[in-house]
Amino acid sequence: QVQLVESGGGLVQAGGSLRLSCAASGSIFSINFGAWYRQAPGKQRELVADITSGGTTTYADSVKGRFTISRDNAKNALYLQMNSLKPEDTAVYSCYTRILKSKGGLPFVSWGQGIRVTVSS
Repeated sequence: QVQLVESGGGLVQAGGSLRLSCAASGSIFSINFGAWYRQAPGKQRELVADITSGGTTTYADSVKGRFTISRDNAKNALYLQMNSLKPEDTAVYSCYTRILKSKGGLPFVSWGQGIRVTVSS
């Protein structure tokens, strides 16, 4: 079992920045895929950004140029740097990963519990 712990959320003024972290427990071989999702009140969950094992990234149009997804396998962590935040970014953010605990092993799919981001006007 792989557990994910998110941190770095909170309250920030419009135009500010936050960095979300998603740390995987225990020793792993690699995070071969990672993504951040968010869900705002009254809205459906949406994909914000993802990163492949090769480092290719994709972003929702609404966050392009403002958000950056990255990972650090030495720390078993996935990150989302959020700059120029807008009130529309207010949501609960959740990380999603596919993790290899060992080389050649089966991938584990894990979700974080979600962390709140509130951007004030």
